[in-house]
Amino acid sequence: MSRRSGTEIRPYYEDKRESLRDLFGASTVRVEANRIVVDGKEYPVLNDVILLLPPNLWPTAVSNRRSTGAEDGASAHAGEDGIAKDIQFTFGEEWQGFPEILPEHEEEFRLYFDLVDLGSLADARICDLGCGIGRWSHFLKDRCREMVLLDFSEAIFVARENLRGAGNALFFLGDLRRMPFRDDFADFLFTLGVLHHLPTGALEEVRALSRRAPVLLVFLYYALDNRPAFWRGLLSAVTAVRLALSRSEGPRLRSALTWALTIGVYLPLISLGHAARPLGLASKVPLYDFYRGKSLRRIRQDVYDRFFTRIEQRFRKEEILALRDTFRDVVVSGDQPYWHFLCRREPIR
Repeated sequence: MSRRSGTEIRPYYEDKRESLRDLFGASTVRVEANRIVVDGKEYPVLNDVILLLPPNLWPTAVSNRRSTGAEDGASAHAGEDGIAKDIQFTFGEEWQGFPEILPEHEEEFRLYFDLVDLGSLADARICDLGCGIGRWSHFLKDRCREMVLLDFSEAIFVARENLRGAGNALFFLGDLRRMPFRDDFADFLFTLGVLHHLPTGALEEVRALSRRAPVLLVFLYYALDNRPAFWRGLLSAVTAVRLALSRSEGPRLRSALTWALTIGVYLPLISLGHAARPLGLASKVPLYDFYRGKSLRRIRQDVYDRFFTRIEQRFRKEEILALRDTFRDVVVSGDQPYWHFLCRREPIR
């Protein structure tokens, strides 16, 4: 997408060349209508999104829109050297199906960012890895100097639309493990609910990201290590269901299953939590603490997220604290969502 200045149409990144040059650690950046050229290397631009992925790893819809005729050379379950295409498909479908930034997202933002001094971000370049629809960046757009948003799915195009009014945002379709950016390209980096869906070890990916920014905020699924033992038994059953359902790809079937799980599992447990609250037992009811007060649409989005994703890693608090072998400090929040934590290599500049 281009923007107008009088009658002239200018590429979105025309006034961001210096930012791109610094981001890539490049000598020269040339901006054209449908591509940028960084030290001679070309990256296509589609609807203001810079495509870092090679064509064989583009989502199908992106390949179709670019009309390259490039074959999708990645397998459905690509391993360490490629992208898990089924995960890419699932998140692309999820965020195109649930593109809105909802009122409850603001409260969730406050929960995730409870460890962050938001005032320190005023002159910072922040990076949102696995940004989805850009819901967290939406609440940061007026609190920072510049934002880098990256996702490997078609969700990045939804994020572009949601942040249409933010002139300080740069958008990339890319793999967070292979970003062509310089070390310390960001002052503050966050990746919430992303790394535990990768086909590689999530904690090792946190360690690898330590060279990208001095401060990281991360959310990884917890291993229910602060919950009663019967929760872990329930998780085993849920995992079996999730692995079976994740094989389905038809949109109608996925929609029907999402409704069935929402109505048949989530809503009854939330109601049970409400009933148990006068007895002081609500916190012992699975799902209640996080989902009470949430809209039906927000619950359905999370159901889709949890049950159609093949890869799901979970971690104990002590495993996260072991990241102190890489970072000067690791602070794990004692509040939901479990576990979100802040890793500091050094203070924000």
